[in-house]
Amino acid sequence: MTSFQSQLGEDQGIADELAEGQREISIAEFFEKNKHMLGFDSGARGLVTAVKEAVDNALDACEEAGIRPDIYVEIREVGDYYRLIVEDNGPGITKAQLPKVFGKLLYGSRFHAREQSRGQQGIGISAAVLYSQLTSGKPAKITSRPKGQADAQYFELIIDTDTNEPEIKAERTTSWDRSHGTRIEIEMEANMRARQQLHDYIKHTAVVNPHARLELREPGLDGPMKSERGTDQLPDETEEIRPHPHGVELGTLIKMLEATESYSASGFLQEEFTRVGKKTADKVIDNFRDRHFGRELGWSADEAAVADAIADAVSNKGADATDFFAGEVASTLAERERTSHHELVGIVDNVADAAEDEYGTRFGGTVRDNAVEAAWATMTAYDEETDEDELTGDLYGLVDDATSTRKDDAVVAGMAERLARRFAAGDERTRTTHAQLRALVDEAADDTEEFDDATFGDTARENVVEALWSRMVTVPDDAPKVREAAADRDTASELLEAMRETDILAPPTDCLAPITSELVEAGLRKEFDADFYAAATRDAEVHGGDPFIVEAGIAYGGELEEGGQVDLLRFANRVPLVYQRGACATTDVVKGIGWRNYGLDQPGGSGMPNGPAVIMIHVASTNVPFTSESKDALANIPAIEDEIELAVREAARELKSYLNKRRSMQKRREKQDVLGRILPEMAEKVAEVTGRDHPNIEGAMARIMNNVGVERERDGDTVRLIVENHSDRTEEPDVTDIVSAEPTDVPDEATVVDLDGEWFVKWNPSVPGGEEATLEYTVAGDAEFDVNVDGIESEKLTVNA
Repeated sequence: MTSFQSQLGEDQGIADELAEGQREISIAEFFEKNKHMLGFDSGARGLVTAVKEAVDNALDACEEAGIRPDIYVEIREVGDYYRLIVEDNGPGITKAQLPKVFGKLLYGSRFHAREQSRGQQGIGISAAVLYSQLTSGKPAKITSRPKGQADAQYFELIIDTDTNEPEIKAERTTSWDRSHGTRIEIEMEANMRARQQLHDYIKHTAVVNPHARLELREPGLDGPMKSERGTDQLPDETEEIRPHPHGVELGTLIKMLEATESYSASGFLQEEFTRVGKKTADKVIDNFRDRHFGRELGWSADEAAVADAIADAVSNKGADATDFFAGEVASTLAERERTSHHELVGIVDNVADAAEDEYGTRFGGTVRDNAVEAAWATMTAYDEETDEDELTGDLYGLVDDATSTRKDDAVVAGMAERLARRFAAGDERTRTTHAQLRALVDEAADDTEEFDDATFGDTARENVVEALWSRMVTVPDDAPKVREAAADRDTASELLEAMRETDILAPPTDCLAPITSELVEAGLRKEFDADFYAAATRDAEVHGGDPFIVEAGIAYGGELEEGGQVDLLRFANRVPLVYQRGACATTDVVKGIGWRNYGLDQPGGSGMPNGPAVIMIHVASTNVPFTSESKDALANIPAIEDEIELAVREAARELKSYLNKRRSMQKRREKQDVLGRILPEMAEKVAEVTGRDHPNIEGAMARIMNNVGVERERDGDTVRLIVENHSDRTEEPDVTDIVSAEPTDVPDEATVVDLDGEWFVKWNPSVPGGEEATLEYTVAGDAEFDVNVDGIESEKLTVNA
């Protein structure tokens, strides 16, 4: 005992004195002293966090009401403080709810809802109000006009940190030019050192919310920073779901078992979990039985021996009825490769019922039990004369099939005999759990190694265990009821393992609203001027009972900044993660990918890649696993990290194809440039030496480069467009010949459009590699021609028309 503890012990009233100093701590009081946990650890970051919380609330409110968000953010310098104003066009907040929404921490509607949302804990906007009153001493000013109401409600309030309740300083009805929406105005100690992070938040929010219109005004900006809508399509509405069986933890399962109104385990599974119907529940219950009761191993039967044993065990039923009963049971068993104890019980019951119907003699429970006992004893009997038992004979074949051919007969026989002894000494129905079976096999293998001077390694043991387990059958015993499972941790654990082992459909995705790959690409195109865009959306997976979807997008080239690392955009439930990039699982995954394989520079072969690129990753989940209350970084959850990597690689493969094609085209251009300088000089020399006409350079260029050549010939009024395909693949160019005079005799495969005195002859031939196609039509008199060819890269096209 330390001296301090000794002194405490000497004073008998010290416990009472210590107890008097203990009291409950308000959550508001806790965060008042730990505001850094919520992202308000400095004036620069506090301002960005306040904007983020207000804008996230506005987006959620608008989407829930089916309104395309129109959000206005303004920051003003007011003496020593900064004033933040955020307005939205959402549905508004009722007078009764408004003070609690903004003036009470951990107050919200989404914490218990298992569906995707930006906010969940009910801390964000009230934390901004708390930070404002702590640093400026001024109340938050809130105006809200619910949709359909003539007037707006105006409140000034602070948070009473002792009670975590709103304290209203002013309240009145007011007019507002918005027909519906909410406005919050708070003042705080802050600075604009995090201006770039603020701009990034607004820009990145626009990327993953292309349906929203955002406007930011702040000191020092020449004009407002605006992001217009990229689509009128709102995110899909989400629906709350129940937890998925594969993600529930033991403590949660026990709590659910205690709270459910279901009586049976099957009913509990179907009522409390998603994707569990009657068939799936039955599969889970079977796996539960395997763990709780164990499986039974079946044995073969000698028909004559079983018939004699049953006949001897049955008395006073008449010779014919007894012979029928014994013979039918024995013949049924003989037809089967092996039969377990409970299967034997079922066979005896069926035959006994048939014998009663046939002979009018009652075969009661005692008779049936005696028949089962006699038959089972025969199937598992030990023969003293031959020193053999039925179990060893059956097990020899199983062990022999499961082990290597290098095991000699003596070793296999020794292993089978030792297994038989242990089965005989155990449960009389030869029933074991998987763990018990593994221990039994290990003991028999150890003895085999010791006494037979043989090796029976881990692989052989595992093979024998799995061979036996696969031949054992699930028992029909009634599974423990819900209350029994709730009261016994081991039983609940067995149920949990059975749930995790059973193949169950992935959770439904109607609780999630992913951006979709199309809108991810649209958002990137709206905010980044690049040459290439790719996006991927993965199928739903589950973690901790919560479904999640990962999406990734890549933009490359164009006006993106050359040199340095790529720009990594991290999102969770459509919210940008601005801070703690280095502590985020998303960053770890991107660093771990070998980007050189996808065409990006990666010094040292690991870490963040370099290049004019943007990599965007979005995780949508009913419960995003953040590393802290500030929600700045994702925790390192293996299931989520795996999906992030797969999504990024899916988009990166498209980038690789694009870069490979671009490099190939660059080489073709360089080759064509060289040929373009050399061939004219060669043509001039050839014409000069031979005295012949200047050769067709374009045709030669097309053949040398394996290009598609388009050439025009005119013979009087007849015009021919000839497409020659010198490549090794079929090409389908879109050829448009623009003619200044009206063409006639145009074949059916082409169409003619007259536009203000110019005729457009449109033709889309399919030309196999090494072949050509010709379009022929007539033009009377002089005419001018201009051909346009689409559908083939310019580097693979040579036009002489």
